[in-house]
Amino acid sequence: MPLEIGSTLNLQLREVGGGDLDLTDYRGTSNVFVYFMRALSCAQCNSAVRTLTTQQDELAAAGVQVIVAVPEDEASATAWKTKRGVPFPVVIGRGGTAHAEAGLLRKVFGAIQQSGGVLLDKEGTVRYSHISTNPGASYNKADLAAAIDALSAGAAA
Repeated sequence: MPLEIGSTLNLQLREVGGGDLDLTDYRGTSNVFVYFMRALSCAQCNSAVRTLTTQQDELAAAGVQVIVAVPEDEASATAWKTKRGVPFPVVIGRGGTAHAEAGLLRKVFGAIQQSGGVLLDKEGTVRYSHISTNPGASYNKADLAAAIDALSAGAAA
């Protein structure tokens, strides 16, 4: 599975309202946290994005770029980003969904899209991965903070 700790995640994405976005573009410059929403209508996922937004300065200070991946089409994603004032790049897959490209499945008889987050270091290596079928458990602020602290400690050593 491409989201295992120590693996690399190479996704070619399309940024809504922009052009192509490739995770390899961040190598050598920024750590990246990709949050995969279950759906634009998912209340728990929207809550996680609001929390990430309140953490924006803290994450940027730690050298972390947040990217929000959604499984819907570009028009829906663009409208959602604008309505919610999401400050991060919002992406969809170039061919299919970013979720499928990353190995996140649709579970429970294909009805529930997995969601969660993946933290990549500046070399593009997965350092934290939390994927859940339960959208209420798809984002854990404390676990992400600990993973970011571990990145910072590794860089200082």
